[in-house]
Amino acid sequence: MSTSRWVSTSMPYLTPREQGQDDAWSADAAAQGRRGSQHIVHAGEVPAPGEVARLLGVQDGEPVVVRRRLILLDDEPNELTDTYYPTAIARGTPLAGTAKIRGGAVTLLAELGHAGALVREDVTAGLPDEEEQETLRLTGTDPVLRLTRLTLSHDDRPIQVDRMVMPAQRQQLRYEIRIG
Repeated sequence: MSTSRWVSTSMPYLTPREQGQDDAWSADAAAQGRRGSQHIVHAGEVPAPGEVARLLGVQDGEPVVVRRRLILLDDEPNELTDTYYPTAIARGTPLAGTAKIRGGAVTLLAELGHAGALVREDVTAGLPDEEEQETLRLTGTDPVLRLTRLTLSHDDRPIQVDRMVMPAQRQQLRYEIRIG
């Protein structure tokens, strides 16, 4: 397994792709001379976990749509990502299915009239649970980063919550902020 560090910036994952472009992860990895892919482990409606319910503004346990993915870098586990959507936005759309979405979910959301306007990311560090250890090939003492991203529409409606878990020793998070 490669031990090289992955530098991750959020912006490519927040912007809809142009017609015919690959999803942001595949394009980002290719730009760095790497191969990015993903395996959709599950997609469909689930009861909203507490934190997700709070962020999406729904009742705890209310149905939401989730896409659970294992993100691979050069065919090695790099990240676990669960992306949640309100059912009013995602039910009956490709977001609720396991097929790859051309251009990625952010592009589809924009096509459906749900473009993101404000994003808030919270990052914490901790130790992996047993499932994370097994899936990401970690020990119980290997730290992980947990990134929770809330995307709001132009009218401040929550449209997406991402919960990511990534091995800390293989990641570098970069934030670029342009003012003015």
